Amino acid sequence: MRFSLLFFATGDHAAEQYRLLLQAARAADEAGLEAVWMPERHFHPFGAPFPNPAVTAAAVAAVTSRVQIRAGSVVLPLHDPLRVVEEWSVVDQLSGGRVGLAFASGWNPTDFVLAPQNFADRRRILREQIDEFTALWASESVERAGPDGAATEVSTYPRPVRDRPPLWLTAAGSPATFGLAGELGAGVLTHLLGQSFDRLAENLADYGDAIERHGHGAGAERVALMLHTLVSDSEEHAHALAREPLTAYLRSSMDLFSVNRPGSPTADQLTEAELAELLDHTYRDFTADRCLIGSVDSCIPVVQRVAELGVDEIACLIDFGVGTDDVLSAIKSLTELQRRCADL
Repeated sequence: MRFSLLFFATGDHAAEQYRLLLQAARAADEAGLEAVWMPERHFHPFGAPFPNPAVTAAAVAAVTSRVQIRAGSVVLPLHDPLRVVEEWSVVDQLSGGRVGLAFASGWNPTDFVLAPQNFADRRRILREQIDEFTALWASESVERAGPDGAATEVSTYPRPVRDRPPLWLTAAGSPATFGLAGELGAGVLTHLLGQSFDRLAENLADYGDAIERHGHGAGAERVALMLHTLVSDSEEHAHALAREPLTAYLRSSMDLFSVNRPGSPTADQLTEAELAELLDHTYRDFTADRCLIGSVDSCIPVVQRVAELGVDEIACLIDFGVGTDDVLSAIKSLTELQRRCADL
C-alpha cells in the first residue's frame, strides 16, 4: 500500500492553508510518501484556496525533489485542453517529470459559468478532451479557428519531460466512470462519500474487467482512495483533535453537495438541535471505518480492508480544519502507518 497526501481545504484562510500545503509537501518528500494531490475548486468556501491546481502544483514542485505532483482533479470540460497541457507541461518541467493528473467531468452547475455550453454533455466532452490532451502532450497539433474563422494548426510549449503522464479519472461512484477509466487504461481516484464498500467493490470489479477487455493487461489497475486522515499517538488524541474541525467541515459541505442530492436538507432547513444530532451521527458513522483517524494500530484494519478491495494507494485528505502544526506532526505517525502496511 502506498500513501499520498490530498488537499481539499474548507474555509478561506488561504495563507495558513498554503503554509500547510508547502510544509506538508516537504514532509511527504522527505518521508517517502508517494504523491501530493491538489484539487480544482471554484466559487465556494469549500476548497476555496484551490481554483487552479497547476498554480499550487508549481509551488510544490519548487520545494520538493522526489514526491509525485498530481492534480486531483482537473475539471477538464471547464477548459480548453490547450491551456491544460501548457500549464501542466510547465509543472512537469519545474518538477523534473513528476506530474500526474486525475481528470473529472464536473458536477456543480455553478462551476460551469466558466463553460456553460459544456455542462449538459460534460461526460462525452470529457472523453473527447482526454484524447486531445493525450495527443497534445505527445507533441501532436490540433486545429482551432482563428479570429477570421480560418482553421489554424497549433502545438503546445514548453514540451513536457514525460512522454505521457500517469492519468486517473475521478469517480464519485458512477459505474460508467469506472468503466471509462478501464477503457482508457487510466487509474481511478475515488472516495467513500457517495458509495458504500460493497458498491466500491462492484465498481472496482467492473473497472478490472474493463482494463482486461480493452487489452491493457494484468496489473494495469491503479486505484487511489481518498480518506480523511489524522494519525496520532493514540486514538483518543486523534479524535480529540479531529472531532470539532471535521464536524465543521462536514457542515460546510452540506449545501454544496446537496445540489446533486434532491431531497437532501441544507443546514438552514434544520433546527440547531436537529443539525447537531445529524452532524454527531454523521461524524460517528463517517469515522467508524471510512477514515484514517486514530492511532497507527487502530488504522491498520481500515488499510487492510481497502487493500482487499484492490486499492493500492490511499490519498490522505489532511486539510479538513485541524491546526497546521498538529497536521504536520501527524505526518510522522502516517509515515509509520505506511511502513507497517508496506506489504499489503
